[in-house]
Amino acid sequence: MSKEPPPEKEKEKLIVFQYNDELNEYQELEVEEDVQMHELLDPEFILLFVDPKRYRIWIWHGSNTTTRMKFIAAKLAPSIRDRYGIGFKISAVDEGNETLGFKIAAGLEEEVDYAEVQKGPTYEGTREDLELLESLSREKILLLLEKEGIPEGYERKMVIVNNKIFGYKEYDRDYLGSTIKEKQLFPLREDVEDGPYLADKYIPRMLFSYNNVVLTELLLKKDEKDKQN
Repeated sequence: MSKEPPPEKEKEKLIVFQYNDELNEYQELEVEEDVQMHELLDPEFILLFVDPKRYRIWIWHGSNTTTRMKFIAAKLAPSIRDRYGIGFKISAVDEGNETLGFKIAAGLEEEVDYAEVQKGPTYEGTREDLELLESLSREKILLLLEKEGIPEGYERKMVIVNNKIFGYKEYDRDYLGSTIKEKQLFPLREDVEDGPYLADKYIPRMLFSYNNVVLTELLLKKDEKDKQN
């Protein structure tokens, strides 16, 4: 398998690798333009999808693959991820239990147009539906954050989107012997008092798009964090 960085045209489309159990390596597939990604799914296969648009790496396990195959495939995934960007998030899904994010990437579900959702009338669905929409919104926020990265020497602590404020956390998760970096947005447990808020020792960074503020991050210098500890 070539370790050369991908050509520019590949950065605009979904790229697919198949795990070869005999060679213990991933092999890139040449997918014809008229073939839908979900048509490649087979119970005997482990496929790895590189999604440059959403900065994601998806490992899809067919139902007939073994635990050993899944383990080796997970160990090899970071080497492919590094070809496209260390900020890509690696996620694994099993056949029959695919996440909504994977279904959207593979063309099994339609992606939500958030601009259109915000223009429409107030949504009055069930609690479960509201939680799903909130989850999708956080997923999009995390993609934006991964794309922008963090300045060297700083740590992201909070994110403000519209009138909502979230805490931000990164942690390592072990998956089949491989360490995967997970990123999470969560509502702050403590209440913020009404009135002016002085973000002491935090440095705000705003993300603009067409002269509009998309989100605001509160960053903390790592040496300041050490002082607090």
